[in-house]
Amino acid sequence: MGFFEISKYHTLKKSTYINLRWIGIIGQLISIYLVYFFFNFDFNFFYSNLIIILGIISNLYLVFLNKETQLSDKSALLFLLIDIMQLGFLIYLTGGIKNPFIIFLIIPSVFASTNLGIRTNLLLVLLTSLVIAFLTFYSKDLPAPLDLHYHVSSYVYYSVPIALIIALIFFNYFAIIFGTESRLRKEALNKMEEIMAKEHEMLSLGGQAAAAAHSLGTPLSTIKIITQELTKQLKNQKDVIQDIELLSSQVERCNQILRRLSLNPDIEDNFIDDDLTMRDLLKEIITSFKETSNKEFNFNFEQDSTPKKITKSIEIVYGLRNFIGNANKFCKSKIFINLKSNNEFTTVTIEDDGDGYPNDIISKIGEPYLRSFAFSNKQKLGLGLGIFIGKTLLEKNFALVECWNSKTRTGAEVVIKWRNKDLFNI
Repeated sequence: MGFFEISKYHTLKKSTYINLRWIGIIGQLISIYLVYFFFNFDFNFFYSNLIIILGIISNLYLVFLNKETQLSDKSALLFLLIDIMQLGFLIYLTGGIKNPFIIFLIIPSVFASTNLGIRTNLLLVLLTSLVIAFLTFYSKDLPAPLDLHYHVSSYVYYSVPIALIIALIFFNYFAIIFGTESRLRKEALNKMEEIMAKEHEMLSLGGQAAAAAHSLGTPLSTIKIITQELTKQLKNQKDVIQDIELLSSQVERCNQILRRLSLNPDIEDNFIDDDLTMRDLLKEIITSFKETSNKEFNFNFEQDSTPKKITKSIEIVYGLRNFIGNANKFCKSKIFINLKSNNEFTTVTIEDDGDGYPNDIISKIGEPYLRSFAFSNKQKLGLGLGIFIGKTLLEKNFALVECWNSKTRTGAEVVIKWRNKDLFNI
């Protein structure tokens, strides 16, 4: 990756940055004019204004000449360097490290740390630290008469820049960590939305195909009846009979194709999915895995009351399929699924006989983009995105999802629990 490679994750919104710069510039103008005209303090007023004017010019360039709406790493670094140098020169003229406004010098770097790349942030931290160090040893005096009364020990004097640099590193570190986590979660949520959009699209296409199968069933049946009648009437005309038999066979073939397009091929007229009980829903998901898997699925059911039907939510189906699919992928030979339901709760437990979750990531299960360094089979190693999506979708539908390693078996265990009043009202 190039040092200044533009990334969709490392950009700075120009309008927000411009507004923040205007706030900073106005604050600088108010400060020097108040000190100079109201308090009558003596400092280099002309050069201070000149430095602020340079900041205004750079901001006007951003407003009128820069056509980007999002500043890339390279552009943002350039303007943030200008901010640090501009503020550094202003503080140099007004007391250096003794100026209490020195604290504002760390703001550009901290502001950038949540939006820009790590290398860019390291450069900004390094430059800011160098400017602080320079201002510790080289600067003009504080505006008179403040400098006449500023007498502190060297311990206090040198502790100020050290504290500033430590604070700079501390704030940037946490801002980078939180910014990275935020970007990863945003990317995972975008991926989830993309997957659910595809699921909705497939459901819509399936419904349209089923509707077509339902609608074409009647005319095809009519054609079939007519071919049967023609076969009886023209049974002595062998040439015509062959064509009629061919037509009849093609009609039957069309019926078979349309049955496969239906969402429920066993009942031709009922082509729209009905609401199901949780037991039937799990059976349907397990059956779909059995068609392509040679693993053994053990499904147990405990019911304390009459089963109720739930809305066949795409989110719930996809979430359950994700966890059952993970068990199928990582188990050695067996998957254990237990459904327990009473008057208050419905609980689905999914276990397998695999190796379980790696110990180094088990406390973070449910977060996207996890990497385990202890997992033995790297070919099966994922990014945790499936668990994140499944857990998010189920929690969105009022489920409590907990993941850990099974105490009764060798593999992983997932417990998905609903309050019945939430589950049956989805």
